[in-house]
Amino acid sequence: MTRIYVPIDSAALALGAEDVARAIASEAQKRGLDVQLVRNGSRGLFYLEPLVEVETADGRVGYSNVEADDVTALFDAGFHEGKAHEKNVGVVDEIPYLKNQQRLTFARIGITDPLSIDDYTALGGLEGLRNVLDMNGDAVCQALLDSGLRGRGGAAFPAGIKWKTVRGAYADQKYIVCNADEGDSGTFSDRLVMESDPYMLIEGMIIAGVAVGATKGYIYVRSEYPHSIDTLNRAIDKARDAGWLGASVLGTSHAFELYVAKGAGAYVCGEETALLESLEGKRGIVRAKPPVPALTGLYGKPTVINNVITLATVPIIFAKGAAFYRDFGMGRSRGTLPFQIAGNVKQGGLVELAFGVTLRELIYTYGDGTATGRPARAVQVGGPLGTYLPESQWDIPLDYEEYAKVGAVVGHGGLVIHDDTSNLAELAQYAMHFCALESCGKCTPCRIGSTRGEEVIAKIREGDTSVKQITLLRELCDTMVSGSLCAMGGMTPFPVMSALDHFPEDFGLPRTPAQKAA
Repeated sequence: MTRIYVPIDSAALALGAEDVARAIASEAQKRGLDVQLVRNGSRGLFYLEPLVEVETADGRVGYSNVEADDVTALFDAGFHEGKAHEKNVGVVDEIPYLKNQQRLTFARIGITDPLSIDDYTALGGLEGLRNVLDMNGDAVCQALLDSGLRGRGGAAFPAGIKWKTVRGAYADQKYIVCNADEGDSGTFSDRLVMESDPYMLIEGMIIAGVAVGATKGYIYVRSEYPHSIDTLNRAIDKARDAGWLGASVLGTSHAFELYVAKGAGAYVCGEETALLESLEGKRGIVRAKPPVPALTGLYGKPTVINNVITLATVPIIFAKGAAFYRDFGMGRSRGTLPFQIAGNVKQGGLVELAFGVTLRELIYTYGDGTATGRPARAVQVGGPLGTYLPESQWDIPLDYEEYAKVGAVVGHGGLVIHDDTSNLAELAQYAMHFCALESCGKCTPCRIGSTRGEEVIAKIREGDTSVKQITLLRELCDTMVSGSLCAMGGMTPFPVMSALDHFPEDFGLPRTPAQKAA
C-alpha cells in the first residue's frame, strides 16, 4: 500500500487541498491502485502548498503547488511511486528550507495526522507529561525556569516565574489559560500548532495544570480560526477518551479538564487581561495591574496565561530536559522561536531556529528575497505594533535584548517584508488608524492619542512638515508609550517612530547626517 499525504491545514485548504485530495482518491480508485490517503498537517513551507507527499523507500517525496487538474498527469508520470515530474521537489526532509531549521517545538508538524494519538505518541508525545507526573510541582517550575523558556507571545516574560507564582498561591480553584488569539500581521505559528499538532498543546497545558495545581484549562481561540477550533475540539475529545483528561490524568490522582473558547473578534483580546474579561463573558477591555493574573486572574482565581507556542514547547523541555533546551539560543534568549516569513517574499512560511539568526538570513536564505524581485527596504518585526527595521539593522541577532537596544521587539516572531515601493509614512499612519479601530477605549492615551496621531501624520503627508507638527507627533508618541494601560497604546508608536527615524524622506523630511550615515 502506498501512503499519500495531503495537508489539511487552513493555508493548504485555501489553495485547493480538499479538491486535490478528492481527485487523488478518485484517480487511484479508477486505476485500481492500493493507496492510503493521509491528511497530515502542513510542513509550514507555504510557498509550496498544496504540498503532496508520497511515501517511498527513500523518504517522503514531495510534489509542490498541486492542483486538482494536475492529478491525472501526476499518476501518468508515476508520482505514486515517487517518480519524476516537473512538480517533484525531491525528498521533503532534504529541502534546504526545511533541512536547515532547528525544529524542536515543530518537530512533528506536517509529518503526522493531527488527530492520530498513535502518531503523536510514536514520535515522542506524552514523554514530557509522564516525566512530570513523577516530579514534585516545585521541581517542575524550577526546571521550566532553568530551561530559560520565556513567553513566546511577545512580552518574553519567564514562563517559570508565572508558574511558580500560581503554584504558590492559595485558592480553591486555579486555571490554565492558553492565549490563542493570534492577531498579529504575518503570524501563523499558533494556528499551525492547533491544526497540525494539537496534542502538543494539550500535553503542555496538562503539564502546566499538574505543576501548579490547576484543574481546569481554557484555550481562547480567535473566531477567525474555525479549522483550529474544530481540530482542537476533536483532539480534546480523543485525549479525554484516552485518559489524558478528566478526574484522573493517565491514571494518577491529578485531575485536569480542558475546554475551547471562541474569541470575541477583537485584537485587544490578545492582551491577557482583556482576554480574561472576554473569557468571563464580558466586554474585552484591559484590566489595571496589579493585581496580576497569576494571583487574581480568571474569575478572580490564580491563573497561568501563556500563549500557544509557550505551552506547546513545554513537552519537549520535560521530555529532553531543561539543559537540552537551554543549549539553544543566545544570551537570555534561550531555545528556538518559529519565525513566520510573510509579506512581499518569494518563499513565505515558518522557520524554526535558535535565537541569534539575523533578518538578512531569514529574508534571503529562507525567503529568497522579495516576490516582486525588487530590493527589500523594510521589515516589520513583531506584528502591527512592531518596528520597521531598515537594512542597516538586518544583521542584528534576533534576540530579545539585542532588539531592545535599538528600540525594536521580536514579539511573536512575525516578519512582514516590504520592498522599495513601500511608503513608510503611509504605513505609520495606518498603525495609528489600526490602534484607533482596535483600542478597547479604557485609557485616554490610547483612545485619543491614536486618533490624533492619525490626523497629525495625515497633515505631515499633505505637506505640513513644520517643526511644530513633527514635535507634536513625537510628543504624542511619547505620551502613548508612557501613559497607556497596555501594549496596545504603548507600542503603537513603535512603527510610527521607526518609520519617522529611518525613512524620513517618506514624510517629506530631509535625512540628518546621522540618518545618512546609517
